[in-house]
Amino acid sequence: MTDEELVLDRCEDLLASHPPETTPVEELLGVQYDLGLAWVHFPEGCGGLGLAPGLQKTVNERLSAAGVPVAASRNPIGHGMAAPTLVSHASDEQRKRYLRPLFTGEEVWCQMFSEPGAGSDVASLATSAVRDGDEWVVNGQKVWTTLAHVSRWGLLLARTDPDLPKHRGMSYFVVDMHAPGVEVRPLRQMTGEAEFNEVFFTDVRIPDAERLGEVGDGWRVAITTLMNERVSIGGAIPRREGGLIREPLALWRSLPAERRDPVRRDELTRLWIEAEVLRLTNIRSSQQRSKGTPGPEGSVGKLHAAELNKRLTAFSVDLLGAEGMLYTSYELVRPTSALAWDCPQKGFLRMRANSIEGGTTEVMKNILGERVLGLPGDVRTDKDQAWKDVPRS
Repeated sequence: MTDEELVLDRCEDLLASHPPETTPVEELLGVQYDLGLAWVHFPEGCGGLGLAPGLQKTVNERLSAAGVPVAASRNPIGHGMAAPTLVSHASDEQRKRYLRPLFTGEEVWCQMFSEPGAGSDVASLATSAVRDGDEWVVNGQKVWTTLAHVSRWGLLLARTDPDLPKHRGMSYFVVDMHAPGVEVRPLRQMTGEAEFNEVFFTDVRIPDAERLGEVGDGWRVAITTLMNERVSIGGAIPRREGGLIREPLALWRSLPAERRDPVRRDELTRLWIEAEVLRLTNIRSSQQRSKGTPGPEGSVGKLHAAELNKRLTAFSVDLLGAEGMLYTSYELVRPTSALAWDCPQKGFLRMRANSIEGGTTEVMKNILGERVLGLPGDVRTDKDQAWKDVPRS
């Protein structure tokens, strides 16, 4: 039996024993995890089968066609960032505790890297973690934390040694978002919603057993998170004419003939071509991707998707004419899902964040210039300087 036949056979077992139309979602996804169909490239016992990553597309297409919910939509940060980090750096006990409820959506995750003074330069962060016996005491602030208000667990990068250069003095933790001293405050966006948050830590105690990687090795662990984040944001592989190109196509087809002018038709054609090129590029990247931390190909997809998504949603609003200026849903809402919208106007406003979240467009260009094209790196005057001695505003 080939690997593809194996995963398809397990898909049929899942669908036969737990029909999607009658099985509760969390139970259904739990069985999917137990059969190794959550992330087929993960090790056995961790929701996987130790197979090639590309086979996950086969699994997802078969189960989705049968009506199995897309698990990642229930917990996007957990699936896109936490799970790959946990499987690469967590202990066996941590994997056993966290991965299954993460996949089923019973426990939502968030990621806490950015700070008011450390955005694109994440390694300059100031949130501190001080060792106290078998615990770490954390103080500081994080910002732009997606879905922190509904999260049970968070990925936290904190400074544990200010005497070392910024990239070498950090450690990485799993933090209980319900622990004493953790405060989550909403950040209202121009959509009217508060999908993002500020998170404040005041003497929060984290057991050392919840550390991922060695003390001071936080940057290496963080790279796993960041590279997977870029794949999760820009590496989607929808069906042809799926994804964000679907809405402008539907709007165009709904227009009366007199409004389908050649200029807009040419613009839509260019957008369709770009969306298809991105889709095919992501397919090629997924086929070349090996197990472990993704390479710079994730930055290619993220860079292109961020700019394309803004143009796609702007085109949709433009097709609406004067109606595109009408958006009245500014009531403060704290959503339970990320990147969701119910009208073109809201999608247009939300996509403005794409070129910032998960690494700015400028950062993506630097990564590709230095790591792919081999161009000289940015000037880094603080590379070997102790973090405590680096001037900060």
